[in-house]
Amino acid sequence: MAKYDMNRFCKLTVTALILTGMFVAHVCAAASHDSRDVNVLYAGSLVNLMERSIGPAFEKASGLRFMGYAAGSNRIAGEIRGELRRGDVFISASPTVNESLMGPTHGNAVSWYIRFASSPLLLGYHPQSRFAADFRMKRWDSVLREPGIRIGRTDPKLDPKGALTIALVTKAAALYHQPDLVRKTLGEPENPAQVFPEEALVGRLQSGQLDAGFFYATETSELNIPAVHPVPELNIQASYTLTILNDAPNASGAARFVNFLLGAQGRALLAAHGVHVTRPVVTGDARAIPPSVRATLNAVP
Repeated sequence: MAKYDMNRFCKLTVTALILTGMFVAHVCAAASHDSRDVNVLYAGSLVNLMERSIGPAFEKASGLRFMGYAAGSNRIAGEIRGELRRGDVFISASPTVNESLMGPTHGNAVSWYIRFASSPLLLGYHPQSRFAADFRMKRWDSVLREPGIRIGRTDPKLDPKGALTIALVTKAAALYHQPDLVRKTLGEPENPAQVFPEEALVGRLQSGQLDAGFFYATETSELNIPAVHPVPELNIQASYTLTILNDAPNASGAARFVNFLLGAQGRALLAAHGVHVTRPVVTGDARAIPPSVRATLNAVP
């Protein structure tokens, strides 16, 4: 083949490959957003509730497919802002996480959110841990100071539970007049010996890799983890929120999921799994909420 013909052949081949790649990418993108899929991004503390209860019940009631992704709320928000992850519904464990997605400086990913439930922060422990008896007999802060205890928590930068954990121990230090409590029990905020991904923390405790960890009541109730309830003066809670992302690939399916979760069946399932269901409170542009969701909100007693 002549040199000229070879060059022309190569150019045509490259062009064909590029066009083929574009076509394949387009087909794959379309397939990844099946109109029956509802992609729900949610706080890792809800993984068992969502995957074993809410998700299957929603699929049965709606005929749609529940596609869940669990991680720390701040981590998910960061992935949304960085355009690393798309979804239809976002459920976080803190209103401030939603605020980080609102407005032009944050990419306008969210226009509104609804606070719909809460769950107090507790200290869960492994029932066969050598410290289990101490947790039943002594004040929890003194047990956390015992030599050799293995404590688990989440990253305060990636997960509201991690930040609430530090807030709880800080309040306990003041209440019990122990100024070194945070340093002696938690160490640095991102102490690598203690900090684990939210979706993995429960498994580490259940497998005996940890003696104790900080969890929401919904987690300890769901998995029968023995837990210490701090005194009322130290009551710190997660505030669960939900929203439909502005670029949701399946906005109509997202609205159906939100309606299910805020409806009678969804609220009953939440309560049955240790979540304190509250009257929904809207923050942001209420006019951007889908009409069907507004109707559901108005029907909540």
